[in-house]
Amino acid sequence: MPHTVSAADLSRFATAAAEYHGVPAADARLLADTLVTAELWGHASHGMLRLPWYLDRIRSGATAATAAPEVVSDNGAVMVIDGNDGLGQVLTDRAVHEGVVRAREHGISAVAVRNSGHFGTAAYFTRKAAEQGCVAILATNASPAMAPWGGREKRVGTNPWSIAAPAGRFGTAVMDIANTAVARGKIYHSKERGEPIPEGWAADAHGVPTTDPRRAIEGLILPMAGHKGYAISFMLDVLAGVLTGSAFGSHVVGPYQPTGRSGAGHLLICLDIRSMADPPEFERRMEALIEETKTTPAAPGTQEIFVPGEPEIRTAERLRTEGITVADDTVASLTRISATTGVPLPVPPTESTPNPQELSA
Repeated sequence: MPHTVSAADLSRFATAAAEYHGVPAADARLLADTLVTAELWGHASHGMLRLPWYLDRIRSGATAATAAPEVVSDNGAVMVIDGNDGLGQVLTDRAVHEGVVRAREHGISAVAVRNSGHFGTAAYFTRKAAEQGCVAILATNASPAMAPWGGREKRVGTNPWSIAAPAGRFGTAVMDIANTAVARGKIYHSKERGEPIPEGWAADAHGVPTTDPRRAIEGLILPMAGHKGYAISFMLDVLAGVLTGSAFGSHVVGPYQPTGRSGAGHLLICLDIRSMADPPEFERRMEALIEETKTTPAAPGTQEIFVPGEPEIRTAERLRTEGITVADDTVASLTRISATTGVPLPVPPTESTPNPQELSA
């Protein structure tokens, strides 16, 4: 049975639960906002289902509750930060701040983060930089999910990346993709909803294509565009892992594992628009590009053409009013968190909702 909750209630719950685990208040609000924003964008795969994962890693000591980043080197336009196993969201938010400041001074900046963790949706952070007048490119690596092209064992991460740019009256144009046929979180989300996954997303542990999300999690996620997705993912690991001095390849530990240092690395590049173009003129040119794209004659069955980032904003506008639907399995996970922390569950009780007091008994 679906459970509908307001974004504000989910945010309060996630914030309080993180604070219970020792996360400073401001960092807890940031973590909660990244999760709830993903829900609002329609990406439940990166939403509340991940909260138990983050908290489990904090509880085990794999992730530090209080981030203590150290500057390894700072050459002005280029900065390297050691995250010391802090929350990926907190460290990446620091990278955005530093990246924008340095881009304004030098025209372009590169901020590398090593020894971080999963940070949620990359677009959350590139949008922040774009809203401050930059074109931003963010790359991260991830734990093994796909086999190298022609292989049959997981060695390469989904290694997502995002590009965002101011778009005048259209807000922000933003791309955020993994290099697999689908982000791994969407397979976990299908598992939580008890639904099969589409053909072409994954193979089982023996390399046989599957529509069973449980077998897919144990097996391989297939690359997007065949060998091209594998090649892009490999090179992004060069940028986010090898170059930053962080873990890479099979040495990165994913957020769904409660123990083990993550070692995730990130690379953020910010270009200050003012260093290349007049910002109002840039936005006019962006508007012209978007208008040309959106006025393309639509194929049969297509009601409207969207540009990257537009569907998420439309979805967020609707869900802020309608509320966010949370899957039963996710509600069960949140109920367990409520039982542990004493934070009231923001889900109206139904026959299928476990009682937190019973779980804690």
